[in-house]
Amino acid sequence: MRTPFLKSSLKLGAAFFLACAASCALAENVKIAFIDPLSGPFAPVGQNLLRSFQTIAALSNQKKWSGEHTVEVVGFDNKGSPQESLIQLKSAIDQGYRYITQGNGSGVALALIDAVNKHNERNPGKEVLFLNHSAGDPVLTNVKCSFWHFRFDAHSEMKMESLTSYMAQDPAIKKVYVIGQNYALGQEVSRSSRIYLKRKRPDIQIVGDDLHPIGQVKDFSPYVAKIKAAGADTVITANWGADLALLIKAARDADLKANFYTYYAATTGVPTAMGAAGLDRVKYVAYWNLNNETYAGRDIIEQFKKKYNDDYYAMASYTIMVMLGQAFRDSASTDPLKVALALEGMKVKSLNGEVEMRKADHQAQQPLYIATWVKKNNTDVRFDQEDTGYGWRTNQKIEAYVAAQPTSCQMKRPFK
Repeated sequence: MRTPFLKSSLKLGAAFFLACAASCALAENVKIAFIDPLSGPFAPVGQNLLRSFQTIAALSNQKKWSGEHTVEVVGFDNKGSPQESLIQLKSAIDQGYRYITQGNGSGVALALIDAVNKHNERNPGKEVLFLNHSAGDPVLTNVKCSFWHFRFDAHSEMKMESLTSYMAQDPAIKKVYVIGQNYALGQEVSRSSRIYLKRKRPDIQIVGDDLHPIGQVKDFSPYVAKIKAAGADTVITANWGADLALLIKAARDADLKANFYTYYAATTGVPTAMGAAGLDRVKYVAYWNLNNETYAGRDIIEQFKKKYNDDYYAMASYTIMVMLGQAFRDSASTDPLKVALALEGMKVKSLNGEVEMRKADHQAQQPLYIATWVKKNNTDVRFDQEDTGYGWRTNQKIEAYVAAQPTSCQMKRPFK
């Protein structure tokens, strides 16, 4: 009586073993090259972003967002240079990486898109996919759009649309000064701020417009003196990293009373530079607020703070990992071509709500937040930044369709 049962058990065991072996053989450790500044003036931002990606990769592996696959993010220091970025890209490709992420600098992103396009044309079957976490020049998903590039941040015109709509409601705004870093993004914000304000509030004067060298200005007091002399009541800037922190510090030291409308005031170093001087004066537009309406991401924020004594704010890392994991599962593959096709048109729930990866241009469509720097409290501002006792209160959550912009992308897609 035992023999048939034993044979049956052995067959079932063998079948289970073979299935498991096949699954294990198919499971991969997908490595993503993080190509951003890890040294130099923008290193603090780069280090925060790398840790953010590694934190969410660990969460993805723990929760099996990618099924049996695991994800690993490794830093490659580009020193903020397009030329160094191309060297790091080649190094990553030579080491077998087929996924890269970058975001600190649209000039760098443009160079990487061009290099990835050329590599993929010359190396069919060994393509590389570029996951852009924050490079914001609109051209990247317009005339320079690429099938191999996906942007997970809102681009600068989407943010300007939202920011100027909010500003237009404030009759106290009369004179605006625009200042930015002299590269693709800063130049684009200079252009779009004039166009959008003229359309929505033609009575507002643009009393100054400065572009300065990126990462080279150590003292912004001469720029702040010009802003004061122009009588500006409002400043618009897309500066980030040390350039924004030093600008805010100079404004504080000069007792500049103007309000600042920014893109990146929540990034590393800026909260400390603002301190109490930024109270009720500094605002930002972004795809997320730590102090969001449901405190989505609270566990991640708390764990990140405990481990690194730093703030988790780069929510694109979360959206990228969720979408990438879904694409691995949907395509039953880690091949960049199949994954790219799976990403097109994908909708997922992220920490800011629903995010859609628009197929036409590979531009993420998502809600945006406008928030103001205020004192931490126990109601709508539970999380401060950099232990300052101040954090961001949401003024308005803007739905994705409001910020959405048309695209001029004429994308060339490979055959399926």
